[in-house]
Amino acid sequence: MSDYHLAERIKEKSRELGFLDCGIVTAGFLAEEEAHFREWLARDLHGEMSYMARNIEKRLDPTLLHEGTRTIIVVLQNYYPSETQKDPEAPVISKYAYGTDYHFVMKEKLNDLLRFIQGITPCTGRPFVDSAPVLDRAWARKAGLGWVGKNANLISLQHGSFFFIGELMVDIYIPHPEPESIRDHCGRCTRCIDACPTGAIVSDRVIDARKCISYQTIELRGDLDESLKGRFENRVFGCDICQDVCPWNLKSSPHKEPALEPRQGLLEMLAEEWHSMEKSRFNSLFKSSAVQRTGYKGLLRNLKFIRDGHD
Repeated sequence: MSDYHLAERIKEKSRELGFLDCGIVTAGFLAEEEAHFREWLARDLHGEMSYMARNIEKRLDPTLLHEGTRTIIVVLQNYYPSETQKDPEAPVISKYAYGTDYHFVMKEKLNDLLRFIQGITPCTGRPFVDSAPVLDRAWARKAGLGWVGKNANLISLQHGSFFFIGELMVDIYIPHPEPESIRDHCGRCTRCIDACPTGAIVSDRVIDARKCISYQTIELRGDLDESLKGRFENRVFGCDICQDVCPWNLKSSPHKEPALEPRQGLLEMLAEEWHSMEKSRFNSLFKSSAVQRTGYKGLLRNLKFIRDGHD
């Protein structure tokens, strides 16, 4: 039996579960990322996301986050849709929010993967999906799943960047081939930087969250930044602009995850239906959706902001 037999079976199972890709890496301290991350915080580029400045040591060392962690299994979940919103005048939501909240979808799959591993060898583990102090892109890069592009997204040679990243941390060492380091393939391309309507990509791989449309429409509580009015390009929940213009996303292909399929009627909604949306309609349309993160009042705030920006 190969030393890497378990790793191979885990990757095979991840494909059966519908994950786009899977990498395995030994847990440890993220020394390469520490200076960049601390400088980003020191410049207050995280805005009001105070949680980013908490648990820094755990964020840099997952063995402190989940005690006993020895191996990290990193997975990618495709969310690229086969269709997008029909009305060119309609307020735009990010493609990832068309269906069921990805946290639920991926955690269920990662728990299935954990049970599969436990059926082979005794271990304990914990899944993470963008809900704990984990530097997802750093671990995905270390696992050989891609490189971090100028828009600070992980980009895969085979799949582009329209995917979620999740981790399964386990307390056993899983022998695995050393992940191949994927070199930076962005080259001299600056399409993402040039296309960002608010100038949020302030330098190569450095995002000023305070200017980012995703931050403004999802993370920010209270009033939106008046200096950005008229620059949201009709976005009301999240933003895909820097990914839409990325040449590597010509490789994106539609996902096959039923739970991520668009809610019935969502893509067909006209601009006036968005701007006249009542709470009951919001609740039925976005039940168990990532859009619940901003809530009905938050969506109304965002809708008013883009409408005022057109005046």
